[in-house]
Amino acid sequence: MKKIFTLLALSILLITDNQPLVAQENVIANKMFHVEFLGPGILMSANFDGRFQSGSRTGFGYRLGAGFGTGDFYSQGNIDLGGYGDRDKRTVYSFPAGINYILGRPNKASSFEVGGGLSILSRRVPIFSSAGDKTGRVLGYFSFMYRLAPVNGGMSFRAGFTPIIGTDGDLFPMVAIGFGYSF
Repeated sequence: MKKIFTLLALSILLITDNQPLVAQENVIANKMFHVEFLGPGILMSANFDGRFQSGSRTGFGYRLGAGFGTGDFYSQGNIDLGGYGDRDKRTVYSFPAGINYILGRPNKASSFEVGGGLSILSRRVPIFSSAGDKTGRVLGYFSFMYRLAPVNGGMSFRAGFTPIIGTDGDLFPMVAIGFGYSF
């Protein structure tokens, strides 16, 4: 058995060793995975971002993610009942999805993102509600972000302004910062 294993390992080594070397092409990184703090994921989210046109770092693209946030909600509904309800700390999951456009030069690491979308929530909550009593399951958002991502891939950074449209329709200023990897 030992001889068979040695022969098999030797034959695999000889087969792979005789393969011609192929020059690797410059890969343009047009996809990004990033963890974002604040923004449309409420508190924190993990996101995937990509371009619709393969091989392009700029232009139209998409964003899909999953995140969460926590808040105080009343056990007898979602509004203050004059002290009659008990407050509970609960987690709300969010699923941001949107369309964006990247402005910049294709051969530079710095670029600017403009976009918008929706964040679907796991439960009806009065989040980003000025009155505090109008519940909903959907938040809207806009994004105006600076992006720093190496052309051939690597560690990436993004930060900017992400105004949120709350469950009652009011607009709330919000910032976001993200760290990730582009590939």
